[in-house]
Amino acid sequence: MTAVAVLAALAGSPGLAQAEQPYQLRQLSATDDNPLPPGWRIDGAGGAPELVWRAPKAVPMGDARVEFRTGDRLLGVPKPARDGRTFRLALGETRSEQLTDLQVTAAGRRLDAAADDTRGSRSRVPRVPAQAPANGVDPGRAGPYRTVTGTYDLDPVRLPGFDTPVEMTAEVVAPKGATGSRPLALFLHGRHGTCYKPGSEDDVTGDWPCADGYKPIPSHLGYLRDQRLLASQGYVTVSISANGINAQDWEAEDAGAQARSSLVRQHLARWADWTAHRSSAPAVVRKAAKADLSRVLLVGHSRGGEGVNRAVMDSLYPPPAAEDGYRGPVRWKVRGTVLIGPTIFGQNPVADVPSVTLLPGCDGDVSDLQGEVFVDGTRGIGRGAALHSAVYMVGANHNYFNSEWTPGEAVAPAMDDFWSDPEEPDPVCTPGAATRLTAAQQHKAGATYIAAAARLFVAGDDRVRPLLDGSGKRARSADPARVLTHAVGGRRSGGFLPDGGAKVTGARLCSAIDPDPAVACLDPEAPGSSPHFAWWETEQETGRGAVDLKWSVPGKAARITPAEPLSLRGSQKLALRVFVPPNTTGTKFDVSVTDSSRRRVTLGSVRVDGLPGSAHTASHWAQELRVPLSAASRAGLDLRHVTSLELTPRSRSGQAWLMDAWGWAPGTSAVKAHALPRVDVGRTIVEEGDSGTRTYRIPVEISGHGSGQVRVYVLTPGSGRAENRLVTVRPGSDVIDVPVEVRGDTAYGDDVQHDIAVKAVHNAVVGKHRGGVTVENDDPEPVITLSPVADRVTEGETLTWRLSVDAPVAVDIWQPVRVLPVTDGAELSTKDVDPQWLEDYSGDAPDPERPLSEANLWVWLTIPAGSTGEDFVVPTVRDQVAEPTESMRLALTDYDAEPLPDRPVLTGTVLDTP
Repeated sequence: MTAVAVLAALAGSPGLAQAEQPYQLRQLSATDDNPLPPGWRIDGAGGAPELVWRAPKAVPMGDARVEFRTGDRLLGVPKPARDGRTFRLALGETRSEQLTDLQVTAAGRRLDAAADDTRGSRSRVPRVPAQAPANGVDPGRAGPYRTVTGTYDLDPVRLPGFDTPVEMTAEVVAPKGATGSRPLALFLHGRHGTCYKPGSEDDVTGDWPCADGYKPIPSHLGYLRDQRLLASQGYVTVSISANGINAQDWEAEDAGAQARSSLVRQHLARWADWTAHRSSAPAVVRKAAKADLSRVLLVGHSRGGEGVNRAVMDSLYPPPAAEDGYRGPVRWKVRGTVLIGPTIFGQNPVADVPSVTLLPGCDGDVSDLQGEVFVDGTRGIGRGAALHSAVYMVGANHNYFNSEWTPGEAVAPAMDDFWSDPEEPDPVCTPGAATRLTAAQQHKAGATYIAAAARLFVAGDDRVRPLLDGSGKRARSADPARVLTHAVGGRRSGGFLPDGGAKVTGARLCSAIDPDPAVACLDPEAPGSSPHFAWWETEQETGRGAVDLKWSVPGKAARITPAEPLSLRGSQKLALRVFVPPNTTGTKFDVSVTDSSRRRVTLGSVRVDGLPGSAHTASHWAQELRVPLSAASRAGLDLRHVTSLELTPRSRSGQAWLMDAWGWAPGTSAVKAHALPRVDVGRTIVEEGDSGTRTYRIPVEISGHGSGQVRVYVLTPGSGRAENRLVTVRPGSDVIDVPVEVRGDTAYGDDVQHDIAVKAVHNAVVGKHRGGVTVENDDPEPVITLSPVADRVTEGETLTWRLSVDAPVAVDIWQPVRVLPVTDGAELSTKDVDPQWLEDYSGDAPDPERPLSEANLWVWLTIPAGSTGEDFVVPTVRDQVAEPTESMRLALTDYDAEPLPDRPVLTGTVLDTP
């Protein structure tokens, strides 16, 4: 079977391209130039090859996706086994020579190797950032209301794609004695273990429902302190359980985002019912103040953050009915979201609803801090009036925002998600470091900033905005946490952006994601990472970038010239988002602007220090720096037609990255969601057939209203490469037309996915961002045999066996063989075979001499696609010692190295030299 997907309609191609001819494949074993690293193997059981990695200890169930990579290229998302240690990925069309530099990552963090902190960060000592001045209003202080607490547990609901119903369980904390209708805040926890065995230290599972002797992990109870704070201030709060989703989302192509959205909206629909009919509500809801569903705040932690973002999207722009788990009317209005250490695998934020994203500086789970995309990814998408804030909390980890994920507080086993080698403690995040927060400090600071978002987005109190929008104020209740913020949207205007045709001189316009180090913004060898450059679906992206400034002497200006003049009229200051290498200090710039009449004015100077960072942290994060525009006004500069921005370094040497710059004014803009088109990519599964050629099209649904632009990436199976086009979409149109040509055959092969990935660019939203056509192999597995070619030789000659299939196949066939102890007579020893062969195949040395079966001789053989066999050879050596006839035994095995019960064990005999 061969198949190919192309951008026929998008690129104006007259027809379908033909599939590439497969490369010649070779055996993958210890004899290769690039053997599999320890912990890796190829499993050919069942005929379909899988790449398998086994961790030295269980990998805790978390929110970041475990991914297999070859260098910077994604191989795929493996399926976890129940043991928590074994991960398996179907190889599909990936060729053996492509399995180099294998890595296991989760949110950019290596799981199979320690981070390299030998460059850069250790040469500078991390410093605690200076304490910012206090804000006049502190949202972390408790309000006047006493609270009432209780649980409701409704019938579970069925969600599309999930076999097991999902619970409808929640914890309510509400103000007692509050009059009138009160705003509603809904919390959704992230992906965590689902069940635990009471009394055990580490017996946690991902099952649902829980097995006998196990209890559900009450992750939804981990936000009670946050709920009590909000309830004391007059909010009705509800925290919902999602264990049923956590147990099943590994099978969902979107990692459960749509299911979590459906669950959130199922709960909101119940609250809408109870508001209209109080007598039908659970007891705790009847005791609480009446909820005002026109003022809703959604709070999501980790995958819960992506879930509530999707719930907002689905409330404004309905998803395809077949994939939605809630199909009723929308009787609520979401005023804002709080996203705590969130995932955003689709990189599809909702631009027209305000958000606050908490980024934990010591996050050991979603360690790439991809939640920054909830800020960066909104630029240019909608109206730009909604404020999107990033709150970087130095020293906070991922888990401690939830008390049920916190050791000493949780009823189930819990852990600090940030782990570092005790022999080499992390200078920033190891507990006890000056920059690391305790669990109590972290949770208190988190509650304060959740309350700040509620007060700004729901209550409309602009006095708390300086805590969130990059104004550099702190909330006393969050002390001693060091919290930095930046934002886009709100009352910002203009926008010096690296993308959209801007020209740069005196610096480098770089790409967030690119395999070429000369093009990429961040040196791949640099310690640590940047939240602004979180990886998406492709090894190269268009439209994400920054301006990279590097200088060895002061005074050389970097100039950014947008494609069209910008207006900064009505702005008080110019706000720049700039980051410098972690742990650096004293980087200074002069900031200048020029108008269309070539009048140039220096606005002032800014200084920025790097965040505390190490090889384990994502500390290349932009801080907001502001300079007044008053000098421009005094000089008569035309702020309606600003043509360029200049940054002139005044430090002796250094490096910095400019993300963007905006005109800034105080205040909060009125927010109204824009009517936008929505794009969802589906999946079609087809069989290849035995003959003929058929053409299928990747299913894409475009709904909503208006027109907008998206970028479509067509992913080449097994290569990591992608073609992309900018496409204008309108509801009901078929402009994203990607045909897949499938040729039938009778040769056994792998299932192959022909996928596209879609990202919003302007005036559009994307729901399910990835899908395609999966072509299933429908031919029988080959019969694999092992037969002797030369199994009786004289010492110095070569024993040979042939691994064969009964017919040529379209893919590599992987099969392990193992040397077993002999059962009769003398066995060949490690000194009876060629020493280089022994080292290549087993990694062992001949000394001390021992039976050959005691060497590590379990070898994976590959029959290349199109071939019917491959030889396994054992070169023997001739010596001068008189010996009896010796032998070795060889067997086909399963992937656990156990001999296959239905296959013979073969014997090779070596005669002494006459």
